[in-house]
Formats: sequence, structure tokens, C-alpha cells
Amino acid sequence: MDQETVTPDAPTVDPLAQATQSLANALANLDNQFASLHAKIDRIVAAVDDGDLQAAAAAGNNLQSRLAELEKSNRDLKAQSQSARRKTLSPIVTALLAKEGVEGDALIETPVVEKALAGLSIEQRIAVKAELARAGILV
Repeated sequence: MDQETVTPDAPTVDPLAQATQSLANALANLDNQFASLHAKIDRIVAAVDDGDLQAAAAAGNNLQSRLAELEKSNRDLKAQSQSARRKTLSPIVTALLAKEGVEGDALIETPVVEKALAGLSIEQRIAVKAELARAGILV
């Protein structure tokens, strides 16, 4: 038996050639996309190496230091507001202290208060001392 050389029919060869050409075109497109992605990755790596992202991190650190500075300023202002509270006394307490020669705005020591409040009941003394302490006048 002699083997015959089989020659493909032209109608069969043309679709196979077209399919092969389509696959080659698709492969070329994939190669181009891969090269484009690889170039983008190289640019990202170069940006990291050049410190562009480090500059962004430094800006974040700058914001953190600014936040810390503002928090400290806020604490300072709160402390100032605590010390600058209005220190007023009721007219009765002011009159009691005036009888003993004590000005209502000055800091008052405990022995002076005790002497000024000697004629009051215990409950009244406690109330007056609480008011003096709240006003920040009692030492």
C-alpha cells in the first residue's frame, strides 16, 4: 500500500489559516498589553524609589504634628479659662467678710474665714466655705 499524499482541500485550509491569523493577532495584542502594564509597574517602582510616596508620608507627619500642636493649644486655652473664671460671691458672703475687713476679691486664708464665720451655724459655715472654694478664693 502506497501512502498517498493527502492534500487538503482549499475550502478547509482557508478557515484554518484565518483562525491561525486571528490567534496570532490576539497573542500580539496580549503581548502589547503586558508590555504596557510592565511599563506602568516600572514607573510606580521608580516613583517609590524617588521618594514621591515618601513626600506624601512626610505631609501626613506634618498633619500629625499640626494636630498635636492644636491639641496642646486647646489644653492651654482650657487651663486659662479655668483660671479666669468669674470669681463672684453672693452679697451675704461679701458682707460677712467685709465685717472682718476682708475684701471679696483677695485670696482668703482659712483662719480668717473661721474667725469671720464664728457667729454662724455649722450648716451656714459649710455653705459659705463651699461658695468661697467654688469661687477659687479660699486658700
